[in-house]
Amino acid sequence: MRTDILRKTALTAAGLAFTGGAIAGPVTTALAAPAEAKPTTAAQDRKGSERELGVRYEAQPNFYYCGPAAARNALSVQGKNIDVDGMAQRMGTTEAGTNSINDITPVLNKETGKDAYQSVEIREPKADDKQTDKLRADIVTAIDEGHAIVANIAGTATDTDGTTHSFEGGHYISVVGYRDNGNTVTIADSADPNQASYRMSVDNLADWIATRGYTA
Repeated sequence: MRTDILRKTALTAAGLAFTGGAIAGPVTTALAAPAEAKPTTAAQDRKGSERELGVRYEAQPNFYYCGPAAARNALSVQGKNIDVDGMAQRMGTTEAGTNSINDITPVLNKETGKDAYQSVEIREPKADDKQTDKLRADIVTAIDEGHAIVANIAGTATDTDGTTHSFEGGHYISVVGYRDNGNTVTIADSADPNQASYRMSVDNLADWIATRGYTA
């Protein structure tokens, strides 16, 4: 898969802005679902068109480890405890960040022992209906199969509580649950342990991913 589009918008240290201020990490904790959520596991039947995977959350230890940290949090739902430094090395992460989602997909596949993950690009500045529908379907399928997805996002997006999350230079997050048939998703965000988990509409997430991509 081509990586040039994503690499042109790669994470840069200089442009990274965190809504919660400086990162205090690493912080490891069991990630509680947002208010009113009822966490489930992959082994449970989907009820009420929603499912949440259990995340052993860990905040990123520095400003440029969001890619490895998002992948580590995603793999934690499968009970895997991955060394984030070793993962960063395999992804080619530097102080300039992790180049693209295509550097994360093969690492996730190696850790899961199968080709469960595939990179998907949204090259346009704004996701269209077809791309949003595919993202929704990919999230539901992945979560139902018991694995979280990782997304490369950029810019500012608003969650369901009205809180804005701004990463103008780019960032990586994990998607670990959904409700309302995938129209609302649950995000695990390594940037700030005070905002470790929040929900967002899939439409807002798709536009947040636009110009970049995700792996599911």
